[in-house]
Amino acid sequence: MPAPGELTFAAPRGAKKPPRHLADLSPVERREAVAALGEKPFRAKQLSQHYFARYADDPAAWTDIPAAARGRLADDLLPELMTVVRHAECDGGDTRKTLWRLFDGTLVESVLMRYPDRVTMCISSQAGCGMNCPFCATGQAGLDRNLSTAEIVHQIVAGMRALRDGEVPGGPSRLSNIVFMGMGEPLANYKRVIGAIRRLTDPEPDGLGLSQRGITVSTVGLVPAMYRFADEGFKCRLAVSLHAPDDELRDTLVPVNTRWKVREVLDAAWYYAEKSGRRISVEYALIRDVNDQAWRADRLGKLLKNHRVHVNLIPLNPTPGSKWTASRPEDERAFVAALEGHGVPVTVRDTRGQEIDGACGQLAASER
Repeated sequence: MPAPGELTFAAPRGAKKPPRHLADLSPVERREAVAALGEKPFRAKQLSQHYFARYADDPAAWTDIPAAARGRLADDLLPELMTVVRHAECDGGDTRKTLWRLFDGTLVESVLMRYPDRVTMCISSQAGCGMNCPFCATGQAGLDRNLSTAEIVHQIVAGMRALRDGEVPGGPSRLSNIVFMGMGEPLANYKRVIGAIRRLTDPEPDGLGLSQRGITVSTVGLVPAMYRFADEGFKCRLAVSLHAPDDELRDTLVPVNTRWKVREVLDAAWYYAEKSGRRISVEYALIRDVNDQAWRADRLGKLLKNHRVHVNLIPLNPTPGSKWTASRPEDERAFVAALEGHGVPVTVRDTRGQEIDGACGQLAASER
């Protein structure tokens, strides 16, 4: 039975589960797994040190582990989960999008974005998405399957290794922010996303030792899961993909709104803000002549004012064949002014990656 607040989706016929990986397991479970292989339990900590602290998943680098044991440990606890199909770069190399092929041939994407003051990585939590938002390339493709905890974590491990080794222009660096805004609805893969957050934030060598405050989890508004997430006790930021302040339009743009309405979604968001002490991010893709009217900006401002919130306006990155495109500059400015008139903080997101199929799902779609 699914846990309360977790949505389930039918797996494609014949789909296989990803192989078990070290990152799927808690520290206690790793010790048990190592012991079951006939190895001393302390090998689990050595493996964790190599993977989470040194980003080394090649057994040849495990010089503190007997050569005779390396292959067995690697095969059972550090199998190859995903391979790079290709990288696509723009912004002078500061933006690098990676297309991954998972063990079963499924395609997913991640994006590494370097800014003067930070490095952000956008990761996927599902292969495809079942939310069916019509302006989203991933939503148009549908859901293939959930990613395992390890498949989520490995995107970050690979990104951190690339930054450390200077593969991204600008010299060696460290990852400062992670956003669950790639392919998929994170809260529809609840258990594995929670596991990934724990692996990302557990101290080394049990995990990557990253700060919860540097992690943002997005949702289109799966209300029961939002309340459940609030009760986990995390200090992550929650981003709500709202895209419309009125139920009539949001029912069309975000079909899950037919189940949980705008007011219900925002009530769950305010609960998360209260429990976590973190400001809510409201994501709003500006679509020309669809949701960028002045009266909608005014309604949005009235809904959000006097709450701990920040609005992130996103100029739409059109997908191939889409009838929708980004708002006119003057409409964007008027939308910003209306929100500011209600005292609501607002930022227009820096758009990156349009020349490399930057909208989530476009690179995978082009490969298919």
